[in-house]
Amino acid sequence: MLINLSYASSSSSTYFSSRLSTSRPPYLEFPLKPRTHLLKSPSPSPSSVSYSSRAKLLCPSTNRIHFRPCALPGLDFGNVESVLEAAGVLTAIIVVHETGHFLAAYLQGIRVSKFAVGFGPVLAKFNANDVEYSLRAFPLGGFVGFPDNDPDSDIPEDDENLLKNRPILDRVIVISAGVVANVIFAYAIIFTQVLSVGLPVQEPFSGVLVPDVIPFSAASRDGLLPGDVILSVNGIELPKTGPSVVSQVVDIIKKNPKRNVFLKVERAKKDLEIRVVPDESFDGTGKIGVQLSPNIKVTKLRPNNIFEAFKYTGKEFWGLTYNVLDSLKQTFMNFSQSASKVSGPVAIIAVGAEVARSTVDGLYEFAALLNLNLAVINLLPLPALDGGSLALVLLEAVRGGRKLPLELEQRIMSSGIMFVLLLGLFLIVRDTLNLGFIKDLL
Repeated sequence: MLINLSYASSSSSTYFSSRLSTSRPPYLEFPLKPRTHLLKSPSPSPSSVSYSSRAKLLCPSTNRIHFRPCALPGLDFGNVESVLEAAGVLTAIIVVHETGHFLAAYLQGIRVSKFAVGFGPVLAKFNANDVEYSLRAFPLGGFVGFPDNDPDSDIPEDDENLLKNRPILDRVIVISAGVVANVIFAYAIIFTQVLSVGLPVQEPFSGVLVPDVIPFSAASRDGLLPGDVILSVNGIELPKTGPSVVSQVVDIIKKNPKRNVFLKVERAKKDLEIRVVPDESFDGTGKIGVQLSPNIKVTKLRPNNIFEAFKYTGKEFWGLTYNVLDSLKQTFMNFSQSASKVSGPVAIIAVGAEVARSTVDGLYEFAALLNLNLAVINLLPLPALDGGSLALVLLEAVRGGRKLPLELEQRIMSSGIMFVLLLGLFLIVRDTLNLGFIKDLL
């Protein structure tokens, strides 16, 4: 799961055994995109033998999930309850993915030897129907193990119920079942949200909202208050919320350090003129010490009957899916810019914890987006992803049923696994060092 925390201003191993296994490493990506569905007007843009899979999550944010500005430079876990909620969502999504693989194999009579939640040392385990179910030390991954190449297995090599001996179609079903499970789970989450709390709908208004003012800052000194709405800057009227309305204000302030900036502000239904003199930052730009967000009002859209519930769910589902696909495209097209924003499990949980502290709506959508990201990314034809395993099986089909040499296939998968593990370790260390309380200690 890889997470690109291009955030909205406010306003994602084969833990390798000798067996056939699938697993989800926790890396995620969150390119935040404006949503256009279910809005009263355009939404604001807030500033063989062995296969395994790795999950990369690309989660475009909607305008309903508000992330803290510059999330990576100062991640924060917040309270324990929200952290546990975020970790629970992530673990549930991984379990659903692995359950998809497991059921697709089990229901076809294919032999399965292990089902693990987490990776690393075994904390608890039990055996049932010749399958070892285990809970492992690090609950940010998982795998389904098959006895195909287990040296300790007493199953004959030519057993027709070994995965490697099954027809191509049977193997394709097993490999792709994790993706299918996550897509179904995402739809179910959205449907539950629609029925229980409704879908948030945003109505934009003119200007930019000031949710917070830093004490002793230029804004505080010159009279701005939390709750003010900035209607114009230096005589330039601000439109209804659009893609650049917040950045328009920020740009003017940055360009005018130690110079007068005239703001027209609405406060308690009265218009005021306020002169602010931005302080000069270390890089020479201006700053006034406020948090800015689009000026929007959020209402809830609730279905009147079950047919409307399915209608709203479908629109939301396809809207999120489009954003995930578009974010993936943008990531590959602008990889040099987005690579630095890729983060790992620590960042996923930190972002998820912040979402959990905000609204129930955000947690629903966070879970749906993670599922869709896991599904989309795992279809990429890369080693260590489900898509890489599918590519090998399809290559076998093109070769008329002749498999690649086992040693070559294992080298391909092992190289992908090693890369993802090293990337995961790097991201865990980096994101941990970016946590707010770690920075304070350092």
